[in-house]
Amino acid sequence: MPQPAGIEITGPIEDRFDEVLTPEAVEFLGALHREFDARRRDLLAARATRYEQLAAGGTLDFLPETKSVREDESWRVADPAPGLRDRRTEITGPTDAKMTINALNSGAKVWLADHEDANTPLWENMVQGQLNLRDAIEGRLEFTTPEGKHYALGDDRATIVVRPRGWHLPEKHVLVDGERMSGSLFDFGLYFFHCAKPQLERGFGPYFYLPKMESHREARLWNDVFVFAQDRLGIPQGTIRATVLIETYPAAFEMEEILYELRDHSAGLNAGRWDYMFSVIKCFRTRGKEFLLPDRNSVTMTVPFMRAYTELLVRTCHKRGAHAIGGMAAFIPSKDEKVNEQAFAKVRDDKTREAGDGFDGSWVAHPGMVGVCTEVFTSVLGDRPDQRDKLREDVDVTAEQLLDVASTPGEVTEQGLRGNISVGLQYLEAWLRGTGAVGINNLMEDAATAEISRSQVWQWLHNATELADGQPVTRELVERLIEEETPDGTGWEDARALYTEMALSDEYVDFLTLPAYERMP
Repeated sequence: MPQPAGIEITGPIEDRFDEVLTPEAVEFLGALHREFDARRRDLLAARATRYEQLAAGGTLDFLPETKSVREDESWRVADPAPGLRDRRTEITGPTDAKMTINALNSGAKVWLADHEDANTPLWENMVQGQLNLRDAIEGRLEFTTPEGKHYALGDDRATIVVRPRGWHLPEKHVLVDGERMSGSLFDFGLYFFHCAKPQLERGFGPYFYLPKMESHREARLWNDVFVFAQDRLGIPQGTIRATVLIETYPAAFEMEEILYELRDHSAGLNAGRWDYMFSVIKCFRTRGKEFLLPDRNSVTMTVPFMRAYTELLVRTCHKRGAHAIGGMAAFIPSKDEKVNEQAFAKVRDDKTREAGDGFDGSWVAHPGMVGVCTEVFTSVLGDRPDQRDKLREDVDVTAEQLLDVASTPGEVTEQGLRGNISVGLQYLEAWLRGTGAVGINNLMEDAATAEISRSQVWQWLHNATELADGQPVTRELVERLIEEETPDGTGWEDARALYTEMALSDEYVDFLTLPAYERMP
């Protein structure tokens, strides 16, 4: 299939792929790359510089140079767009055909159509996902399993909000002038090119969730991408709306600035809790005395530093007229009624806390959890679409509170170490096969799981941590537990090698998904 000058697609063109990889769409992708990729690379270099500063004893704080933005009481974000006024329950999941249909039919108000953490960047996944989204918008997506079970779209569907890959991830199957394209711009560009106008014709719009950002300058880049894209396709400015996941430690100190940069395109902020914990380790990985986290299951949303983060998020959003969306409930229904009872109780408690704190809605990972989340938020909201009028003026979070990881209760145990290794191995094995949303121990796990699990092991190992029973965390202990926790049988070699490399390497690798992607076809 001929492509515009200077652009090469190296991935296979399978059935119907040419419907989305049209010359016009590919030309649009090339224009995005040529306009914005140099800035993207500069911002990634700025991230690396900040990590070096933090490792050398630096700290995070609210920015003095943007104090005027925080103190200016006059500005607000845009009013909610059609389909994004009521967000009391949002469901997340990858864009395969079955999940697309189930999510849209789930009864949730919003579906986060995920090209990122709940997906894997197999070429087939990325392009087929775009086809599925287009077919769903046109109302013609259907799916039949090999066993003959048929799935079709209902009439009452969730609003589609697409999550592209983060700024750090490339799309290695598209080369523009010899350089790999940004995965972010690829995912955004194809969806926007094909689906923006059809969504507008149906009374909605092109909506996005933006992951992994670390600064307002990165938000400014996204805003400039939106302005460029809308002009290029002749769509009114402000049509695009984007919710930003506050899931990195640096971004927690720039929430207002991020909203400000995106204000005409903003749809609010989300508390991306699992990646936030991963980012805490990544930022301060060598400083164990101040920032050593206990077993992952001990780090609940009520520990001091996590509580400060969510309280500040609600306060910031409502101060600026934006939606505040709560974090993921990863539980999935089980055939074991006792397990189910406990899982539903935990989800109910979690969502009750969020609704009481002022969040306007929250996430679930499985259609079976939509009902309990909706029920909890409806008990607070009633017929209102949100509670943005709950300004939380009682909240005054300091940098010291956001950084107070040391007050987190809990221990580092052998059970926690084993659990990280076991779950990390299971997830990576599925990820390398092309599955990014994996049910493990009655939880729907995504890439954040593998990142936390290998990062905690790395942190414990490189900060001379002792387990609760007195055992030191050594390379020999970690290698032995990896051996013991690797399931019997074939097919585990790549997952085991990758996990071992990431957990034991001398230098911390910022994102596990980068070397993992290189192992994919």
